[in-house]
Formats: sequence, structure tokens, C-alpha cells
Amino acid sequence: MSDRSPTPDPLSRVAVAVIALVAGFTALKLAEDVLAPLTLALVAGIILAPAAAMLERILPRSAVAALLPALGLVGLFALAFLVEPLIGRVIDAWPQIRWELRGVLNDFRGLVQQVGEVNDDVTSALGGGDGNSGGDDAKATARAIPSLADALFLAPRLAAQMMIFLGALFFFLLTRDRIYAWTAERIGRTLGAEAVLARIRTAEWLVSRYFLAITLVNAGLGFAVAVALSLIGMPGAVAWGVAAALLNFVVYLGPAAMIGALLIGGMIAFDGVGSILPPAIFLALNMIEAQFVTPGFVARHIAINPLLVFISLVFWLWLWGPIGGVIAIPVLVIALAMLNAFDRPLGQSLAPGA
Repeated sequence: MSDRSPTPDPLSRVAVAVIALVAGFTALKLAEDVLAPLTLALVAGIILAPAAAMLERILPRSAVAALLPALGLVGLFALAFLVEPLIGRVIDAWPQIRWELRGVLNDFRGLVQQVGEVNDDVTSALGGGDGNSGGDDAKATARAIPSLADALFLAPRLAAQMMIFLGALFFFLLTRDRIYAWTAERIGRTLGAEAVLARIRTAEWLVSRYFLAITLVNAGLGFAVAVALSLIGMPGAVAWGVAAALLNFVVYLGPAAMIGALLIGGMIAFDGVGSILPPAIFLALNMIEAQFVTPGFVARHIAINPLLVFISLVFWLWLWGPIGGVIAIPVLVIALAMLNAFDRPLGQSLAPGA
């Protein structure tokens, strides 16, 4: 009798791998409230690592690890203060917005009926039916607006995620060198710890460079949006510009949300055809940014297959929602750098002037 154990069946190995993959995805989904802010903190720590290294030349590491998250909180509060009047205007004008949206839907329903391509289901979805449709629309709108109880129920969850994010970011910035060294020792048995550490540093620099480039592009987009909206007399043009810059970090989904918000804002500020002018302006500026500015500004240093970007974005948005949309591309860049998938040799992109 042979002492050697039987070779595993390839089909069994594939089945085990699929089961492990499904179990891993399920764990990521179920632990979203903890893992999502943790992952966001790690990505933010990698992005801020070069800035932290420069500040550590003049300040203690513990002070830098506390200062950078504190500056982020200050920026968040400043943004909330800037956007609060705009949110108040939307709440006050919500009955008018609902009325105008209903008018747009009725006009569209009439157009479809004239063409002859409408059925009862489409008519019902567009608000058609008996005379009580107005009341039904009002009830549906009331159900769609979160109540005070909903907000109070959600507040502890958001506060816990914020505390997890800030704590993880602080300790990552404080101990990142030890984390990198530990990771290199554990996974560097084939390539060597030095090679793995070099890839980690490469990933750190590439993600930081990518985020800096995207930040500059988005700031330019926000400035252009603010100027263009102020020229047409749109109230709160500066707040709209800030919102455009921030939402543009979430590829595809952010600009779509911005267009919808500007459509509502345009209905408040203007009448008739003028209400579609703000979203049209943003759409034109966003197309210029996406088609010309970002490819020329970012792709010189980091070239990623658009299909990979789309797949990463869809997966992380499905998994963790808006947080997933923010981390999708940085996580992809980190993974590709660790796999040495970029054309540049390791270490070449580490120099700031590269």
C-alpha cells in the first residue's frame, strides 16, 4: 500500500476555491459597518503617507498622526456649514419641486401616448390613473423623505463608522513602517522581503500621486462649475462647485448624482427651459474633464485598463455603496502595483520628479 496521499481532484479544488470566494464576499458584505471604514482608513493612510513623512521631519510622528485626521474633520465641518443653507432651500422648496417634477412626468406621458408606445404599467409608473394620483404621489413622497426617527436610528451607526475610520487612520499613520515591514516578511518568502517592501512603497507612491492628480483635476472642475453657475445667476454657486469637486471622486455615480441635484436646484432657481441649464453646464464641463483633462493629467503616470476600472467600481459599489466607490480605484492601483503590473520598473516612480 502506498503511503502517499491521493492527489486532490481538480474539480474539488475548484469547488473549494469557489466556496471560499463566496464565503469571503459574504463576510465582507455582512461586516460592512466595520470593514468598510477600516478599508477606507487604510486607503486614506496610504494616500496621506507622503504628506505625513514630510511633516514628520518637523513634528513627532504621534502629533502628525493626530493632526491629519483632525484637519480632515475641520474640513468636513466647514463643508457642512457651507452646504447647510443649500439643503435648507431644497427642503423649503420641496412642494414646488414635486409639482414641477409631476408636470415634467405628465408632459412625457403625453408624448409617449401620442407616439402610441405606452401601456398601462408605464402610465401608472409615470403617475397616470384616477383622480387620487396626486394624493398617492404625496404619500409616496412623504414615505421617501426620512423621518426624524429614521435619522436618530441612523446616527449611532454613522458615529461608530466615523470613530472606526479615525482610529484606524491614526494608528496606521503611527505604525505604517512596522506594518509594511511585517507584511514584507510574511509574504516575501519567494520574492524576498526587500522586493515586497519595494512594491509596497511603489503602491503607496502611485496611489498618492493618483489621488493628488485627481484632487487637482476635481478642484479645477469645481472651480469651473462655480464660475459657470454664478454667471447664469444660480444661487449657492460656490457650494455647488464644492459638491461637484467632491462627488467627482466617485466615478460615474458621483456625476450622475450631481446632475440630478442640479436639475432640482435649477427647478428652484429658474423657470421653464432655464431649469435644465445648470445640469447641462455641469454635463458639458464634466465631459471635457473626463475625455481630455483627466486622461492627459493622470495617464502619464498611471495607465489602467478602463475595463478593470469599471469592474472594480461596479464590484465595490455593489459591496459597500458610496465608500466602495471612493476606494475602488485606489484599491485597484494597490493590487496592480503589488502584482508589478505597471510598465515602469519598481522604484522608478518613487522619485517625486519621476
